[in-house]
Amino acid sequence: MKQNKRVGVIIEVDGNLSKVGMYNETNDSDYIWYGDILTGPKVGAYLTINQNDVKIIATVFSEKIIDLQNDVSNDEFDNTFSKNSIKRIISLKVKGVIENNNFHVTSKYVPMIGNVVTLTTKDELNLIYGIYKNELTVNIGKSILEEYDINIPVNRFFASHIGIFGNTGSGKSNTLHKLYKELFQTKYAENMKKRSQFFVIDFNGEYTQENQFALSDEFKKVFTINTGKCGGQKLPILKDYILDADILSILFDAKPGTQVPFLRNAMRTYNEKVRNSASTFGQMEIGLLKRIIVSHKSVNANSLYDWVEVAEKMNVNTFLLDKLKKLHFYNDYGNLKIEDGYIDGEQLSQYGIKELKINEIEDDVISIIEDSSEFEKLKYFLAFQRIYVSAWKSTNLEYINPLFKRIENSLNSLEKVIDLVDNISDSYAFMNIISLADANQETTRLIPMLFSKMIYDDHKEYVTSCKTVKKTKHLIIDEAHNILNGQIRRNSDDWQDYRLGIFEEIIKEGRKFGFFITIASQRPSDISPTIMSQIHNYIIHRLVNDNDLNMLINTMPTLDKFSFQMIPSLGQGEAVITGNAIKVPILVKVNKEKVIRPKSDDIVLTSLWEDIDDFSTWL
Repeated sequence: MKQNKRVGVIIEVDGNLSKVGMYNETNDSDYIWYGDILTGPKVGAYLTINQNDVKIIATVFSEKIIDLQNDVSNDEFDNTFSKNSIKRIISLKVKGVIENNNFHVTSKYVPMIGNVVTLTTKDELNLIYGIYKNELTVNIGKSILEEYDINIPVNRFFASHIGIFGNTGSGKSNTLHKLYKELFQTKYAENMKKRSQFFVIDFNGEYTQENQFALSDEFKKVFTINTGKCGGQKLPILKDYILDADILSILFDAKPGTQVPFLRNAMRTYNEKVRNSASTFGQMEIGLLKRIIVSHKSVNANSLYDWVEVAEKMNVNTFLLDKLKKLHFYNDYGNLKIEDGYIDGEQLSQYGIKELKINEIEDDVISIIEDSSEFEKLKYFLAFQRIYVSAWKSTNLEYINPLFKRIENSLNSLEKVIDLVDNISDSYAFMNIISLADANQETTRLIPMLFSKMIYDDHKEYVTSCKTVKKTKHLIIDEAHNILNGQIRRNSDDWQDYRLGIFEEIIKEGRKFGFFITIASQRPSDISPTIMSQIHNYIIHRLVNDNDLNMLINTMPTLDKFSFQMIPSLGQGEAVITGNAIKVPILVKVNKEKVIRPKSDDIVLTSLWEDIDDFSTWL
């Protein structure tokens, strides 16, 4: 029977800490034992404490030596640290136990003086790293100390919220890409494409290359959002999510006193009456025009001019508006100067309708609205609504006028990047990458929130109707600190606070609906503590900022002291993996993809410089 390699014996126990007196012949860094290369007893390595049928697993966290012959007072004959006079002592911290061929964390067993300590075998490492028989896994790399293949359990890792953190250049983009590329190459890949969807919000355009994630264009869509003159692809968004008063209030930065109620009332009318009917739109706004003319004694003096101005912006035929433009108010009396016969009692006469070309104007308005985009139609409707609420002085224009410049700018920006649709079932593929590298700041702050809320609510409604999770959605946000900044609540920014609230709701409630989020960031301390507390599994690359490190130690109960201390000194591609899917923290070197990888490589200046043929182009 194969015996484990003995390296020492327990000589001191203090709770879950213990000390081992090492045998003289066991001070090497690695050992070949029955054909396996096993890691020696060095800091960070695993050792096994044997106690009857139980194997207590511990890690080395410090070592020292003691001098057995340091008792000579004469300096001439001092034997301090001479050959055969020193003994190596290592300190261990218990991580868990292997019992009945299963590794688990428990305080039931503690080391005892005299227990024999052995090198941890490959089989024991397999149990420690949590891979069960027939469990589907993906390979992420090798453990740094043992160079042991690290396989991540698919069910326990991907069916959770994931955090990937690390400074610029530490390798987090490669890790994110590697993680999902390996997932898409498992034996379940074909069925996965029928039951799951993946969405990447890519702020830097790192994942837009051909064959990214080892997926062909058949299963992948890339939406390159460009707000410049060249334009880009438009992102399909459900109409219901744009035409919502709460969303528009945030988008337009509407003030709660007067502007928000105005938008709520306007959007209620728009959605209930005119959204799907150009004829109703025309009838409503022509009805407003008629009331302004008939109510000439009580109406706001500028109402008719304002109505004509909106009609001109719509490109209503100027010939049709000619007679209306000649009507004007007497400032002293507030009366409308009109020709005899235009008004019959409390309505326009047939003569007035004919002379002012009211029916022709209505037909032209309807025709224009039929050919207008949803954004243009909304812009025109809100402009007419401003006239409606101010014509009879029910609302002071000075309170809502500042809103309309923001409305015009926002809707013009949105129209460049959003395609409003009634259904999104066919709009997105298995993998969808939304690149915001060429989008302006206003767009990058809106699109992630609007898009994420849309796909979450759509998925939640589907799962609720099915009463079970039959499909999953996975939202991946790279450079997540751009939109999940937890400092915003201190700045009284209503827009930012609303957006953050949406993501906090998704990460708190999403798991039970089969909606999972992966966030990658170089500044975890900037991310909302609520969001950080809901992450289940972490991959942590090199971080050196004290605020970032404090955030990790305060939100990750599975991160031990040794792993935490290693984070600032991790090399490129090295990381700590910890969380619910991993029984103990693992130090891993993530495999770097050679061909298919994100556009995040460091720039090699010498290679860049040596390729310049014509220096005159720089002069």
